[in-house]
Amino acid sequence: MFKKLVAGAALTIAASTLVTALPAASVDAASKKVSLKELNVQFVPSSQADTIQAKAKPLEKLLKKQLGIPVHVTISTDYNTVVEAMGSKKVDMGFLPPDPYVHAHEQYGAKVILQSERYGINDKKGDGSNTDKLVDYYRAIVLVKKDSKIKSVKDLKGKKIAVQDTTSDAGYMFPVVDLKKKGMNVVKDSDLVTVKGHDQGVLSVLNGDTDAAFIFDDARNVVKKDNPDIFKQTRALMYTSKIPNDTIALRKGISAKDSKAIQNAMIKVSKTAEGKKVLNDVYSWAGVAKSKDSNFDIVRDYQKQIEDIK
Repeated sequence: MFKKLVAGAALTIAASTLVTALPAASVDAASKKVSLKELNVQFVPSSQADTIQAKAKPLEKLLKKQLGIPVHVTISTDYNTVVEAMGSKKVDMGFLPPDPYVHAHEQYGAKVILQSERYGINDKKGDGSNTDKLVDYYRAIVLVKKDSKIKSVKDLKGKKIAVQDTTSDAGYMFPVVDLKKKGMNVVKDSDLVTVKGHDQGVLSVLNGDTDAAFIFDDARNVVKKDNPDIFKQTRALMYTSKIPNDTIALRKGISAKDSKAIQNAMIKVSKTAEGKKVLNDVYSWAGVAKSKDSNFDIVRDYQKQIEDIK
């Protein structure tokens, strides 16, 4: 008799649990704003690669709240890995600089939905301070030590230069092309040393490991906390042409409806205090704005030019 009572009670509890669980499931389904079951997001470190994971992680909760589905944030080792992961549908949304985005678009049909906004850098002051104007572009700097004997771009001949991956707009492509226009072929006549992160490029110049570095304007702010005199100890030898700001792109196969929902969700997140902190901490973004593929035609032009530089 006792066994029957226990069994009956267990059945009653199980049934009760099932009944109470059903409304929760329907609420979850109703909260979904997209048809995707989950959203896989990937970043690439532009600096401080060892800490970016913790800084980017809060985006999971923020986007989940907006979309109603699980969001997974991971950090890649380089741009090409994100592009390939988007091509194989392992990553749904990538934070990509212009050059890798163009490759992702042409090779795998990725589509840009947003472009970052930053406050401009006051280059006339030379102290890394911001202007009060949001812009959708930035420049790269050829950085040298303040007391360096390198006074012109032609003095880079035979010198050791810290660069990023060859797909990096500010860390490689734009400086290489613009220097060639000024008569300096660093690919042929200089020693290019690849480092991981623009902060490492700055430090390599500061520590004397390299004679110059290609960095985004102004990556010195990243190391300023630990090196307060960095702006007094270094100088910009050259600024490049304007580079379109970084993208948030979606892989091919995501519906137009879902793309719109994700775009709107990111815009909403970017306007919250927590969202602003994530974007600022990870990439020094001040916000995001809607974008289109034609904004990156200048990148395609530089890609063609760099193919001829050997």
